[in-house]
Order: sequence, then structure tokens, then C-alpha cells
Amino acid sequence: MASLKHVSCPSGNKLGDCPAFIYGDPSKTPKALIVLQEWWGVNQQIQDCAKDIADKTKLVTLIPDLYRGKVATDHETAGHYMGDLDWKGAVEDIRGCAKYLKSQGVKKVGVTGFCMGGALAMASAALVSEIDASAPFYGVPSSQLVDVTKINVPLQCHFAEKDDTVGFASPAEWKPLKAKLEGSLKQLEFYVYDAGHAFTNKSGPNYNEELHKLAFSRMFAFFEKHLS
Repeated sequence: MASLKHVSCPSGNKLGDCPAFIYGDPSKTPKALIVLQEWWGVNQQIQDCAKDIADKTKLVTLIPDLYRGKVATDHETAGHYMGDLDWKGAVEDIRGCAKYLKSQGVKKVGVTGFCMGGALAMASAALVSEIDASAPFYGVPSSQLVDVTKINVPLQCHFAEKDDTVGFASPAEWKPLKAKLEGSLKQLEFYVYDAGHAFTNKSGPNYNEELHKLAFSRMFAFFEKHLS
């Protein structure tokens, strides 16, 4: 079972170094996965998710605390936190965490994320050269943040057919994204599930155990292939 440690990763974010939660020993494991929070912050759910991934895959997992300690428990507060986020600064946090992992001996670093974290996982696939593969879940980054056609690492996307987060990850967003990615990426997997938004979040109202297991099994196989 992977043990939890707290680390601080040098970051180009104007907020300074990025605090992070890490499971496993990067000096003993050649592969690592950065796990990016939903809009809630680094709550117990995302910590449990990262630990579960570490235990099942033997990857080191690291969660950047993009909100610097703030955690929301209601939609209004979460919306404020995400609205106040400096997305370019968050990308710098991801870069700093990837560099930290590689400085500790990790050879290849993947990134995954959910909702807000999914959008950032996709953006970092294009913007962070230290990222070797990315598997975003139900999050579409803005065109102001990133040109997704510039992604040149393997990408595996997970979206929901019944996602009602209009303006962020609904079919109105992911369908044109899919077409754009299929026209530009050489190594793309794009999966759509008969589910609602955040269907892999065990604490959420749309959680679907069967589809969670399917999506994660695909993600595990993807990183096993592309981080080896």
C-alpha cells in the first residue's frame, strides 16, 4: 500500500512553490502519474483516487494542490475557487511537479485529471514538455489557454454522453474537440460513456461503478504502454 507524503514542488506560478501530496517513492519507481483535482480542491475523494491508482498500478502518484489548501464542499464555493484560478499558473504548477518527479529519478511522467483537472491535463499535454502522456476525464480547456492541435504526446480522452456541464464538458464541447483532435493527433484514444458528468467520482451523484472500472482499466493500460 502506497504511503502518503507531503512535498513542495518549485513552480513558475506567481504564488510560488506548489504543495503536493505524493503516494509512493519516486526514487524507486521509474513511472509516475500526476493526478489533478476537480473544482472542489484536494479533498479526500481525490486523495483516495490517487492512492487507489498507486496501489493498483505501482505508479507513483502526485496531486498538486492547485488551490493552496482551499477545499470547497458546496457548488457555489467550488465555482468561486475555479473562477479565481490562474489557469496559466496552474499549468506552471503541473510543470513544476513533473520536473520535481523527474529530479527524483522518475523517467516518464503521465497526467490525468477530472473535470477542471481534466481540462488542465489536456492543456498540459501541449504546454508542458516534461509530460509524456495524458488521460483527461470530462474537461475541455479553453482555446485561450491552449491550442489542443499542438499536443504531440499520446492522449486518451474520457467523456460522458449525458454530461450536462454546458460550456465545459457537454457533448456540445467534446464533439467538436473530438473532431479537432482526430484531425491533428497521431496517438489518440477517445472514449464516450453512457453516463453523466463525473461518473468516476465515487462520492458524486453520477457515479457509475461499472463505467468507472472500465474507464480506469483503459487508463491503466494506456499508461502501462506509454510510460514504459
